[in-house]
Amino acid sequence: MTVSPAARLALALAAGAVAVALAIALSCALGAQPISISAALAGRDPDAAILLGLRLPRAVLAALVGCALAAAGTALQALLRNPLAEPFVLGVSGGAALGGSIVLVAAAGLARVAGSAGEALAAAPPVAAGAVLGALASTALVFGLGRVAGRLVPEAALLVGIVFNAFVAGVITLIKLLVPPEQASRLMYWLVGAVGYETSGTIAVGAVLIALSVGALVALSARLNVLTLGDEEAASLGVDVRRARAAVFFAASAATGAAVALAGMVGFVGLIVPHLVRRVVGPDHRLLGPPAALFGAAGRGRADALARLAFLPLGTEPPVGAVTAFLGGPFFLWLLRRTERPSEAA
Repeated sequence: MTVSPAARLALALAAGAVAVALAIALSCALGAQPISISAALAGRDPDAAILLGLRLPRAVLAALVGCALAAAGTALQALLRNPLAEPFVLGVSGGAALGGSIVLVAAAGLARVAGSAGEALAAAPPVAAGAVLGALASTALVFGLGRVAGRLVPEAALLVGIVFNAFVAGVITLIKLLVPPEQASRLMYWLVGAVGYETSGTIAVGAVLIALSVGALVALSARLNVLTLGDEEAASLGVDVRRARAAVFFAASAATGAAVALAGMVGFVGLIVPHLVRRVVGPDHRLLGPPAALFGAAGRGRADALARLAFLPLGTEPPVGAVTAFLGGPFFLWLLRRTERPSEAA
């Protein structure tokens, strides 16, 4: 029996929503301190404080970050027509971290002159704005330098992104020397990729930005289908290639910038999730984009729960970026080897 595209999308969205709910429930239920969910929901402390004040906001934060990175990775893979593309590998996450770092350095300098103004600049919205601008600038840089003879070469763009990430890591390490200790720890938090305990206001700002960015990418999904055919084919079908690519660049960069501002440089979420979802729903981005975002949220939530629980007997917690790198690194190498095989056979 043939399943219609609408039915496939509905099934994928339902499965994604269930996966997100299960990931959040798992993250809320498990931790170093056992709690009673019924007592927490009844408002009895300390269960309520642990669940509603710590675990639930952190689980929601992890889901938002995963949603943004998976949606951005899906779009960037389509634009580059390369299965290895994703925000971390392309240097977009690094640019976002650098943009946020520059805002923190400016805030530290301003605080020496006008304390209150410096504290305001170091708040979540200005740092998020700096991260988004950094992501936009790095995207323009990577795709600009990835052109050879006027045509975008995916392999060149990937190489530029990898080199740019190394450059950003060095610059942020040097920036740490210019800011107060509390800001230096925040910079390190960005480099390793860790989900923390943010305020409800910070989560709300991030949620709005991510919702707008992911919504824009979903709205552009039909044009992404055409762009995967190549610039000349897309133009022949009536698509304004430059405008469509710029819109996708902006939305993917905004999603990545918001994710980095919330949780640092977390790699490979935007690489793994789109490939897994694509195997189920197919390559049509009208069907692929929304489920990929949901399963990205679920996967990021599970990775955060794993990071909190894996080393619990040792009394420590690795950053979730280490967990995603442990899983994504081998997956990246497998994809790299797989993409080489057709050229070797030729």
